[in-house]
Amino acid sequence: MKEKLNAIIKKHSLLAEQMADPEIFGNQEKLTSIAKEHSSMDELVGVSKKYIQIYDLILDDKEMLEGNDEELKQIAEEEILELEQELKLIEEELKVLLLPKNPNDSKNLILEIRAGTGGDEAALFASDLYRIYTRYSERKNWTFKVLDSSGTGIGGFKEVILSIKGEGAFGLLKYESGVHRVQRVPKTETSGRVHTSAATIAVLPEAKDVDVNINEADLKIDTYRASGAGGQHVNKTESAIRITHLPTGLVVTCQDESSQHKNRAAALKVLKSRMLAAEEEKAASKRAAQRKSLVSTGDRSAKIRTYNFSQGRVTDHRINFTSYRLGEILDGDITEIIEELKMAEQQEIMAADIA
Repeated sequence: MKEKLNAIIKKHSLLAEQMADPEIFGNQEKLTSIAKEHSSMDELVGVSKKYIQIYDLILDDKEMLEGNDEELKQIAEEEILELEQELKLIEEELKVLLLPKNPNDSKNLILEIRAGTGGDEAALFASDLYRIYTRYSERKNWTFKVLDSSGTGIGGFKEVILSIKGEGAFGLLKYESGVHRVQRVPKTETSGRVHTSAATIAVLPEAKDVDVNINEADLKIDTYRASGAGGQHVNKTESAIRITHLPTGLVVTCQDESSQHKNRAAALKVLKSRMLAAEEEKAASKRAAQRKSLVSTGDRSAKIRTYNFSQGRVTDHRINFTSYRLGEILDGDITEIIEELKMAEQQEIMAADIA
Protein backbone atom coordinates (compact mmCIF):
# COMPACT_ATOMS: atom_id res chain seq x y z
CA MET A 1 0.00 0.00 0.00
CA LYS A 2 2.74 2.46 0.96
CA GLU A 3 4.56 1.95 -2.36
CA LYS A 4 1.35 2.51 -4.30
CA LEU A 5 0.60 5.71 -2.38
CA ASN A 6 4.15 7.01 -2.84
CA ALA A 7 3.75 6.49 -6.61
CA ILE A 8 0.53 8.54 -6.52
CA ILE A 9 2.24 11.35 -4.57
CA LYS A 10 5.15 11.31 -7.04
CA LYS A 11 2.78 11.58 -10.01
CA HIS A 12 1.00 14.51 -8.35
CA SER A 13 4.35 16.30 -7.94
CA LEU A 14 5.32 15.60 -11.57
CA LEU A 15 2.05 17.11 -12.76
CA ALA A 16 2.80 20.24 -10.69
CA GLU A 17 6.23 20.45 -12.36
CA GLN A 18 4.66 20.09 -15.81
CA MET A 19 2.25 22.94 -15.06
CA ALA A 20 5.27 25.18 -14.39
CA ASP A 21 7.03 24.10 -17.62
CA PRO A 22 7.13 27.11 -20.03
CA GLU A 23 6.39 24.88 -23.05
CA ILE A 24 3.26 23.43 -21.47
CA PHE A 25 2.29 26.79 -19.96
CA GLY A 26 2.04 28.14 -23.50
CA ASN A 27 -0.33 25.36 -24.57
CA GLN A 28 -3.62 26.31 -22.91
CA GLU A 29 -5.47 23.10 -23.83
CA LYS A 30 -2.71 20.84 -22.46
CA LEU A 31 -2.25 23.03 -19.37
CA THR A 32 -5.98 22.85 -18.59
CA SER A 33 -5.94 19.05 -18.94
CA ILE A 34 -2.92 18.66 -16.63
CA ALA A 35 -4.32 21.15 -14.10
CA LYS A 36 -7.62 19.25 -13.99
CA GLU A 37 -5.84 15.92 -13.39
CA HIS A 38 -3.62 17.50 -10.72
CA SER A 39 -6.63 19.01 -8.96
CA SER A 40 -8.56 15.72 -9.09
CA MET A 41 -5.72 14.04 -7.15
CA ASP A 42 -5.52 16.62 -4.34
CA GLU A 43 -7.77 14.81 -1.86
CA LEU A 44 -6.22 11.39 -2.54
CA VAL A 45 -2.69 12.78 -2.13
CA GLY A 46 -3.60 14.52 1.15
CA VAL A 47 -5.03 11.31 2.63
CA SER A 48 -2.10 9.26 1.25
CA LYS A 49 0.44 11.50 2.99
CA LYS A 50 -1.49 11.16 6.24
CA TYR A 51 -1.55 7.36 5.87
CA ILE A 52 2.22 7.19 5.25
CA GLN A 53 2.95 9.50 8.19
CA ILE A 54 0.95 7.32 10.61
CA TYR A 55 2.33 4.10 9.09
CA ASP A 56 5.90 5.34 9.69
CA LEU A 57 5.05 6.38 13.27
CA ILE A 58 3.81 2.84 13.96
CA LEU A 59 7.10 1.42 12.62
CA ASP A 60 9.08 3.78 14.88
CA ASP A 61 7.01 2.72 17.90
CA LYS A 62 7.55 -0.95 17.08
CA GLU A 63 11.29 -0.36 17.09
CA MET A 64 10.94 1.09 20.60
CA LEU A 65 9.34 -2.19 21.72
CA GLU A 66 12.65 -3.92 21.04
CA GLY A 67 14.47 -1.72 23.57
CA ASN A 68 15.03 -2.31 27.27
CA ASP A 69 13.23 0.76 28.66
CA GLU A 70 9.96 -0.65 30.08
CA GLU A 71 8.35 2.78 30.46
CA LEU A 72 9.04 3.69 26.82
CA LYS A 73 7.77 0.27 25.71
CA GLN A 74 4.48 0.83 27.54
CA ILE A 75 4.08 4.29 25.97
CA ALA A 76 4.84 2.81 22.54
CA GLU A 77 2.29 0.00 23.00
CA GLU A 78 -0.46 2.49 23.91
CA GLU A 79 0.45 4.75 21.00
CA ILE A 80 0.49 1.83 18.54
CA LEU A 81 -3.08 0.87 19.53
CA GLU A 82 -4.31 4.44 18.90
CA LEU A 83 -2.38 4.83 15.64
CA GLU A 84 -3.56 1.46 14.27
CA GLN A 85 -7.18 2.45 14.89
CA GLU A 86 -6.58 5.74 13.08
CA LEU A 87 -4.81 3.92 10.25
CA LYS A 88 -7.79 1.59 9.81
CA LEU A 89 -10.14 4.57 9.37
CA ILE A 90 -7.80 6.13 6.80
CA GLU A 91 -7.61 2.80 4.92
CA GLU A 92 -11.40 2.83 4.56
CA GLU A 93 -11.22 6.37 3.21
CA LEU A 94 -8.50 5.35 0.76
CA LYS A 95 -10.56 2.39 -0.50
CA VAL A 96 -13.20 4.86 -1.68
CA LEU A 97 -10.70 7.36 -3.11
CA LEU A 98 -8.88 4.60 -5.01
CA LEU A 99 -12.03 3.27 -6.70
CA PRO A 100 -11.86 3.51 -10.52
CA LYS A 101 -13.25 6.81 -11.75
CA ASN A 102 -15.89 7.07 -14.47
CA PRO A 103 -14.20 9.22 -17.17
CA ASN A 104 -17.54 10.96 -17.78
CA ASP A 105 -17.96 12.12 -14.16
CA SER A 106 -16.05 15.35 -14.75
CA LYS A 107 -18.06 16.24 -17.88
CA ASN A 108 -20.84 18.73 -18.41
CA LEU A 109 -24.24 17.23 -19.19
CA ILE A 110 -27.44 17.36 -21.16
CA LEU A 111 -30.56 16.98 -18.97
CA GLU A 112 -33.82 15.97 -20.62
CA ILE A 113 -37.12 16.16 -18.72
CA ARG A 114 -40.29 14.73 -20.30
CA ALA A 115 -43.81 14.64 -18.89
CA GLY A 116 -45.17 11.10 -18.73
CA THR A 117 -48.56 9.74 -17.68
CA GLY A 118 -50.86 12.25 -16.03
CA GLY A 119 -51.70 14.91 -18.63
CA ASP A 120 -51.46 18.52 -17.40
CA GLU A 121 -50.46 17.37 -13.92
CA ALA A 122 -47.48 15.45 -15.35
CA ALA A 123 -46.43 18.58 -17.26
CA LEU A 124 -46.62 20.62 -14.03
CA PHE A 125 -44.51 17.99 -12.28
CA ALA A 126 -41.96 18.22 -15.11
CA SER A 127 -41.82 21.94 -14.34
CA ASP A 128 -41.19 21.13 -10.65
CA LEU A 129 -38.30 18.86 -11.66
CA TYR A 130 -36.93 21.60 -13.90
CA ARG A 131 -36.90 23.89 -10.85
CA ILE A 132 -35.16 21.27 -8.70
CA TYR A 133 -32.25 20.88 -11.12
CA THR A 134 -31.87 24.54 -12.01
CA ARG A 135 -31.92 25.53 -8.33
CA TYR A 136 -29.40 22.75 -7.56
CA SER A 137 -27.19 24.09 -10.37
CA GLU A 138 -27.37 27.57 -8.86
CA ARG A 139 -26.37 26.16 -5.45
CA LYS A 140 -23.33 24.51 -7.10
CA ASN A 141 -22.46 27.70 -9.06
CA TRP A 142 -22.97 25.83 -12.32
CA THR A 143 -24.37 27.46 -15.44
CA PHE A 144 -27.41 26.12 -17.28
CA LYS A 145 -29.18 26.94 -20.52
CA VAL A 146 -32.45 25.76 -22.06
CA LEU A 147 -31.71 24.18 -25.45
CA ASP A 148 -35.27 23.24 -26.30
CA SER A 149 -38.64 23.28 -24.57
CA SER A 150 -42.29 22.56 -25.21
CA GLY A 151 -44.52 24.25 -22.65
CA THR A 152 -48.19 24.12 -21.73
CA GLY A 153 -50.54 27.02 -21.20
CA ILE A 154 -50.69 26.44 -17.43
CA GLY A 155 -46.96 26.67 -16.72
CA GLY A 156 -45.91 23.07 -17.24
CA PHE A 157 -43.47 21.38 -19.62
CA LYS A 158 -44.24 18.58 -22.06
CA GLU A 159 -40.48 18.48 -22.57
CA VAL A 160 -37.48 20.61 -21.66
CA ILE A 161 -33.82 20.00 -22.54
CA LEU A 162 -31.04 21.73 -20.60
CA SER A 163 -27.32 22.08 -20.99
CA ILE A 164 -25.63 22.18 -17.56
CA LYS A 165 -21.96 23.13 -17.23
CA GLY A 166 -19.96 22.76 -14.03
CA GLU A 167 -17.13 20.87 -12.36
CA GLY A 168 -18.19 17.25 -11.84
CA ALA A 169 -21.76 17.97 -13.00
CA PHE A 170 -22.41 14.61 -14.68
CA GLY A 171 -20.79 12.69 -11.81
CA LEU A 172 -23.33 14.14 -9.38
CA LEU A 173 -26.51 14.16 -11.48
CA LYS A 174 -26.01 10.84 -13.32
CA TYR A 175 -28.09 9.08 -10.63
CA GLU A 176 -31.20 11.09 -11.62
CA SER A 177 -31.94 9.18 -14.86
CA GLY A 178 -35.22 7.27 -14.68
CA VAL A 179 -38.92 7.70 -13.95
CA HIS A 180 -39.85 10.16 -11.20
CA ARG A 181 -43.36 9.82 -9.77
CA VAL A 182 -45.49 12.39 -7.93
CA GLN A 183 -48.48 11.71 -5.67
CA ARG A 184 -50.57 14.79 -4.86
CA VAL A 185 -53.92 16.53 -5.33
CA PRO A 186 -53.69 18.39 -8.67
CA LYS A 187 -54.66 22.07 -8.82
CA THR A 188 -57.31 21.11 -11.37
CA GLU A 189 -58.87 18.47 -9.09
CA THR A 190 -62.09 19.61 -7.41
CA SER A 191 -62.85 16.50 -5.33
CA GLY A 192 -59.52 16.51 -3.49
CA ARG A 193 -58.43 13.10 -4.75
CA VAL A 194 -54.73 12.25 -4.83
CA HIS A 195 -53.45 11.57 -8.36
CA THR A 196 -50.27 9.80 -9.43
CA SER A 197 -48.32 11.30 -12.34
CA ALA A 198 -44.86 10.76 -13.73
CA ALA A 199 -42.02 12.35 -15.65
CA THR A 200 -38.88 10.86 -17.15
CA ILE A 201 -35.37 12.21 -16.63
CA ALA A 202 -32.43 11.44 -18.91
CA VAL A 203 -28.98 12.65 -17.86
CA LEU A 204 -26.44 12.43 -20.68
CA PRO A 205 -22.71 13.25 -20.52
CA GLU A 206 -22.05 16.10 -22.93
CA ALA A 207 -20.20 14.62 -25.89
CA LYS A 208 -17.15 16.27 -27.39
CA ASP A 209 -16.15 15.92 -31.02
CA VAL A 210 -13.51 13.35 -30.05
CA ASP A 211 -16.17 11.21 -28.33
CA VAL A 212 -18.59 10.93 -31.25
CA ASN A 213 -17.85 11.18 -34.96
CA ILE A 214 -20.87 12.12 -37.08
CA ASN A 215 -20.86 11.99 -40.87
CA GLU A 216 -22.71 15.01 -42.27
CA ALA A 217 -24.10 12.77 -45.03
CA ASP A 218 -25.97 10.81 -42.34
CA LEU A 219 -27.92 13.87 -41.21
CA LYS A 220 -31.29 15.07 -42.50
CA ILE A 221 -31.77 18.70 -41.43
CA ASP A 222 -35.16 20.41 -41.59
CA THR A 223 -36.07 23.98 -40.66
CA TYR A 224 -39.40 25.28 -39.43
CA ARG A 225 -40.91 28.19 -37.54
CA ALA A 226 -40.39 28.16 -33.79
CA SER A 227 -43.59 28.12 -31.77
CA GLY A 228 -44.43 28.78 -28.14
CA ALA A 229 -46.77 27.19 -25.63
CA GLY A 230 -50.13 26.36 -27.14
CA GLY A 231 -48.75 26.38 -30.67
CA GLN A 232 -48.62 30.14 -31.35
CA HIS A 233 -45.71 31.23 -33.52
CA VAL A 234 -43.05 33.20 -31.68
CA ASN A 235 -41.28 34.40 -34.85
CA LYS A 236 -41.84 34.59 -38.57
CA THR A 237 -38.53 33.07 -39.71
CA GLU A 238 -37.66 29.40 -39.98
CA SER A 239 -35.08 29.43 -37.17
CA ALA A 240 -36.09 26.13 -35.51
CA ILE A 241 -34.08 23.03 -36.45
CA ARG A 242 -34.93 19.34 -36.66
CA ILE A 243 -31.99 16.95 -37.16
CA THR A 244 -32.52 13.28 -37.98
CA HIS A 245 -29.59 10.90 -37.74
CA LEU A 246 -30.52 8.47 -40.53
CA PRO A 247 -28.51 5.37 -39.43
CA THR A 248 -29.99 5.34 -35.90
CA GLY A 249 -33.29 7.17 -36.44
CA LEU A 250 -32.51 9.61 -33.60
CA VAL A 251 -34.39 12.90 -33.97
CA VAL A 252 -33.46 16.12 -32.18
CA THR A 253 -35.29 19.45 -32.39
CA CYS A 254 -34.17 22.83 -31.10
CA GLN A 255 -36.04 26.14 -31.25
CA ASP A 256 -35.12 28.12 -28.14
CA GLU A 257 -32.11 29.93 -29.61
CA SER A 258 -32.55 33.17 -31.56
CA SER A 259 -30.95 32.02 -34.82
CA GLN A 260 -30.96 28.98 -37.07
CA HIS A 261 -27.18 28.67 -36.70
CA LYS A 262 -27.38 28.57 -32.87
CA ASN A 263 -30.28 26.11 -32.92
CA ARG A 264 -28.31 23.83 -35.27
CA ALA A 265 -25.28 23.87 -32.95
CA ALA A 266 -27.46 23.16 -29.91
CA ALA A 267 -29.29 20.32 -31.68
CA LEU A 268 -26.00 18.73 -32.75
CA LYS A 269 -24.75 18.92 -29.15
CA VAL A 270 -27.84 17.03 -27.94
CA LEU A 271 -27.60 14.49 -30.78
CA LYS A 272 -23.95 13.70 -30.03
CA SER A 273 -24.69 13.34 -26.33
CA ARG A 274 -27.59 10.96 -27.04
CA MET A 275 -25.38 8.87 -29.32
CA LEU A 276 -22.62 8.72 -26.69
CA ALA A 277 -25.16 7.75 -24.02
CA ALA A 278 -26.60 5.03 -26.27
CA GLU A 279 -23.14 3.51 -26.74
CA GLU A 280 -22.49 3.58 -23.01
CA GLU A 281 -25.89 2.04 -22.24
CA LYS A 282 -24.89 -0.91 -24.43
CA ALA A 283 -21.70 -1.28 -22.41
CA ALA A 284 -23.70 -0.94 -19.16
CA SER A 285 -26.06 -3.71 -20.31
CA LYS A 286 -23.10 -6.04 -20.81
CA ARG A 287 -21.80 -5.23 -17.33
CA ALA A 288 -25.28 -5.74 -15.89
CA ALA A 289 -25.22 -9.32 -17.12
CA GLN A 290 -22.28 -9.85 -14.75
CA ARG A 291 -23.32 -7.55 -11.92
CA LYS A 292 -26.73 -5.96 -11.38
CA SER A 293 -26.31 -2.39 -10.16
CA LEU A 294 -29.19 -0.82 -8.24
CA VAL A 295 -27.88 2.71 -8.65
CA SER A 296 -26.51 3.09 -12.18
CA THR A 297 -28.48 0.73 -14.39
CA GLY A 298 -28.86 3.25 -17.20
CA ASP A 299 -32.45 2.03 -17.51
CA ARG A 300 -34.56 5.14 -18.03
CA SER A 301 -37.81 3.16 -17.78
CA ALA A 302 -37.13 2.21 -14.16
CA LYS A 303 -39.19 3.96 -11.47
CA ILE A 304 -36.54 5.45 -9.22
CA ARG A 305 -38.22 8.04 -6.98
CA THR A 306 -41.58 9.09 -5.55
CA TYR A 307 -42.51 12.58 -4.32
CA ASN A 308 -45.50 12.24 -1.98
CA PHE A 309 -46.97 15.66 -1.14
CA SER A 310 -49.59 14.57 1.40
CA GLN A 311 -46.89 12.92 3.55
CA GLY A 312 -44.22 15.51 2.73
CA ARG A 313 -41.77 12.76 1.78
CA VAL A 314 -39.43 11.80 -1.04
CA THR A 315 -38.44 8.14 -1.42
CA ASP A 316 -35.67 6.78 -3.62
CA HIS A 317 -36.69 3.19 -4.34
CA ARG A 318 -33.25 1.98 -5.43
CA ILE A 319 -31.73 2.33 -1.97
CA ASN A 320 -34.90 2.52 0.18
CA PHE A 321 -33.97 6.03 1.27
CA THR A 322 -36.73 8.37 2.50
CA SER A 323 -36.49 12.06 3.35
CA TYR A 324 -39.25 14.20 4.85
CA ARG A 325 -37.67 17.41 3.51
CA LEU A 326 -39.95 17.68 0.47
CA GLY A 327 -40.01 21.50 0.50
CA GLU A 328 -36.22 21.82 0.57
CA ILE A 329 -35.82 19.16 -2.13
CA LEU A 330 -38.28 20.98 -4.42
CA ASP A 331 -36.06 24.04 -3.92
CA GLY A 332 -33.05 22.14 -5.25
CA ASP A 333 -31.53 20.84 -2.00
CA ILE A 334 -30.89 17.28 -3.24
CA THR A 335 -27.34 16.92 -1.88
CA GLU A 336 -28.37 14.38 0.78
CA ILE A 337 -30.05 12.10 -1.78
CA ILE A 338 -27.07 12.30 -4.16
CA GLU A 339 -24.61 11.51 -1.35
CA GLU A 340 -26.66 8.45 -0.31
CA LEU A 341 -26.73 7.19 -3.91
CA LYS A 342 -23.02 7.85 -4.30
CA MET A 343 -22.23 5.82 -1.16
CA ALA A 344 -24.49 2.99 -2.34
CA GLU A 345 -22.66 2.84 -5.67
CA GLN A 346 -19.26 2.84 -3.95
CA GLN A 347 -20.32 -0.01 -1.69
CA GLU A 348 -21.56 -1.97 -4.71
CA ILE A 349 -18.23 -1.54 -6.51
CA MET A 350 -16.20 -2.54 -3.44
CA ALA A 351 -18.43 -5.58 -2.82
CA ALA A 352 -18.01 -6.64 -6.47
CA ASP A 353 -14.23 -6.30 -6.21
CA ILE A 354 -14.19 -8.52 -3.11
CA ALA A 355 -16.40 -11.09 -4.81
